[in-house]
Amino acid sequence: MFDKAKKPITRGYADHKITTLQEGFAATNNLADLEEIKVPENCNVCDDGSTPITDDLFELAHHDTSEAERIGYSNYSYWGSTFRVFFKKKISVILLVFLVALLAFTFIQPLLPNQKDSYKVYNDENGATLRNVAPNEEFWFGTNSIGQDLWSRIWKGTRTSLFIGICVAVCNIVIGLILGSIWGYARKLDWLFTEIYNLFDNIPYTVLRMLLMYILRPSLKTMIFVMCLTGWIGMTKYIRNLILIYRDREFNLASRCLGTPSSKIIAKNILPQLISVVMLQTALAIPDAIGSEVFLTYIGLGLPVEIPSLGNLINEGRKVMLVAEQRYQLLFPVLIVSAITISFYALGNAFADASDPRNHK
Repeated sequence: MFDKAKKPITRGYADHKITTLQEGFAATNNLADLEEIKVPENCNVCDDGSTPITDDLFELAHHDTSEAERIGYSNYSYWGSTFRVFFKKKISVILLVFLVALLAFTFIQPLLPNQKDSYKVYNDENGATLRNVAPNEEFWFGTNSIGQDLWSRIWKGTRTSLFIGICVAVCNIVIGLILGSIWGYARKLDWLFTEIYNLFDNIPYTVLRMLLMYILRPSLKTMIFVMCLTGWIGMTKYIRNLILIYRDREFNLASRCLGTPSSKIIAKNILPQLISVVMLQTALAIPDAIGSEVFLTYIGLGLPVEIPSLGNLINEGRKVMLVAEQRYQLLFPVLIVSAITISFYALGNAFADASDPRNHK
C-alpha cells in the first residue's frame, strides 16, 4: 500500500497539484498546453521534460495488524447482551432479588427453628382452642377459626400453589413445544392441528375447568390435570407461529437442500431460537396457574379443605373478612399471592424486553 507522492508536480497556470499517476501522465503528455511545470530540485527530468516516477516519491503506509483484527472482530453475545440489558434496570434487579428470597424462604421455612405444625390445632393452658387469635409473639400471623397457626399454613399453602404452578408450566411448555413444532413445520398436518385447536379454543377455559373439577374427584393431581388439559393450547399456537417465521429462513432452506432430517432441523436450527420465548412463557405460566388454583378453590371447586393452599386460605379468610378483628386471615394470603404474581409478571415482561435484539447495543 502506498500513500500519495511526497513531492507532487505543480501546474503553474492553474496552480493545481498533481497527486495521482493519471494526472501526472496527462500533464507530461500535453506539454504544449502547459505554461510551466515546476519540478523539485532533487528530481531528475527526462529529455522530453517529463518527471520519472521513482520510489523516493512514495512512502509505505502504516499497517497495524492487531488494529485491523480488532476492528473486524465483534464480541457480540446474545445472552450476554440480554442479561446486560436486564440488569441495567434497577426495578428488575430489586424484583428478582425479592422473588428469589421469597421462594427460598418458602422452601426452607419448615427447616427453621421454632416452627409450628401447619395441621395442629393449638389450645391454651385450660384446654380451650385458640380460635381467631390475632397476630402476636407466639402466633406471628395469628390463628384461624379452628385454632391452626396461620404462619405455617400460609407458607405450606405457598409451597402447594407453587408446586401446582411449576408442574402446569412445565407441562404446558413441553406439550406446546412438541405439538407447536410439528404443527408449524409439517405443512401436511396443518389442517388437522388447526381443527383440534379450534375445537379446544372455542370452549371457555374457565367453564371447562369448573366442569372437570366438578365431575372428577377433587385432589392435587386432579387440579394439575385439569389445568394441563387446557393450558397447552395457547402455548402451542404461539410456538407454531414462531416456527412459521423461522422455518423458511436461508439456513433452514440450505439444511433441507443438503438432506438434513426435519427432526434435526427443528432440534438444532429452530428450537434454540425459541429459548428466550420459552423462558418468558414459563415465567408467565406459573402465576397464571396459581391464579387459576386460587379462583377454583375460592368458588369451592378446588383443592380439599384439609390441603393448605393459597386458594383455600383466601377462601377461609373471605368468610371472616367482615369482622374487623379477623381480616388478617384474608390479608396475609392475599399479600403473598399478589407479591408472587406481580413479581413473575414484571420479571417476565422485563426479560421479554431484554431478550429483544433491537434493545441490544
